[in-house]
Amino acid sequence: MTTKTQLLSSYDSQLRLVVPTNPPFGQEFHSDGFVLRVTGQNRGFIETAQTLAVAGAELDHLIRTNRDFFASRGEAVEWKTRAHDVPADIPARLLAAGFVPEDEETVMVGLTHSMAVQPHLPDGVALRTVHTRADLDRIAELESDVWGEDLGWLADDLHSRIAAEPNSVVVLVAEAAGQIVSAAWLTFRDGTDFAGLWGGSTSAPWRGQGIYRALVARRAQIARDRGAKYLQVDASDDSQPVLLRLGFIALTTTTPYVWTPPVK
Repeated sequence: MTTKTQLLSSYDSQLRLVVPTNPPFGQEFHSDGFVLRVTGQNRGFIETAQTLAVAGAELDHLIRTNRDFFASRGEAVEWKTRAHDVPADIPARLLAAGFVPEDEETVMVGLTHSMAVQPHLPDGVALRTVHTRADLDRIAELESDVWGEDLGWLADDLHSRIAAEPNSVVVLVAEAAGQIVSAAWLTFRDGTDFAGLWGGSTSAPWRGQGIYRALVARRAQIARDRGAKYLQVDASDDSQPVLLRLGFIALTTTTPYVWTPPVK
């Protein structure tokens, strides 16, 4: 039986510093084996290997160098951290460099075959796989409404990812009377044991009726059929209890630290 420690090791080795074979249009990925830097998204993105070879003043220099790279472009940037990363003071040094933490999420993993059950949906709700720009725009509208901020960029992001690597992402919606009431997507990375669960946002009137669980189950079925051994999700505080009841286990936590260019 695979232990939690072994799962975390597989997560670190398989899902970090990944450079796609065919990046989405306009996005560029650069990794030196310790730091991954991505440009061309809604904001820049940085993540690191689980253990960095620098500490102290050298780590401060690394953080400033990457921050200043995005500053020169006039772009905000997210630095993705995990609670088990080394050195342990990376978050404190990011704060000192002007980065601000966003909400902490829990990295959770579940066995695909255990989650691949028959979805149960409320009467009048159906699941559908989508890929057209019109449907992706509708998803962005739903996400913007759920989270109370403009997430219009999400349609561009999903559209670019589907165009670049059609087999790497599957987008699903739950619809009622022609209205999208929830949306989620599933991502694949060749050569790994994992499929990723993303999205899973449901409009307020439809929450608590099992739609989120149904989207997990349907994505698990697809992942099983594609040979993925595990499902991985960065879970919000709202999603974590549901996923724990389904059998997912918590491996670590992840917190994005965001630097935003000063207003001139």
